[in-house]
Amino acid sequence: QIQLVESGGGLVQAGGSLRLSCTASGHAIHNNGMGWFRQAPGNERAFVAAIDWNGANTDYADSVRARFTISRDNANKNEMYLQMNNLKPEDTAVYYCAAATGYDLQVQANAYRYWGQGTPVTVSS
Repeated sequence: QIQLVESGGGLVQAGGSLRLSCTASGHAIHNNGMGWFRQAPGNERAFVAAIDWNGANTDYADSVRARFTISRDNANKNEMYLQMNNLKPEDTAVYYCAAATGYDLQVQANAYRYWGQGTPVTVSS
């Protein structure tokens, strides 16, 4: 069983940056594809970014491509990150990290078995 905890969310002005972290416990995640999703009030949970087991492949939602960077620390084996630059008010949401059961990156939420509780990000204009 993998437990995931997100951190690093907060309030930031438009144009600012935040770095989210996802720390796993209970089991190492170095063999798992990992992802970030977000859910804004009144909206469904949406894909943000994903990374495969060794970080060789990544994918992003079009709305965040070139502004967000997903990475993972496989030396530590239990951490993943989302660097968010040039934040916009429309990036305001609760951000969730997730772990899939396989090696590959996944963009569909139903491909992920393990989820964190989320960390809120608020971007003011």
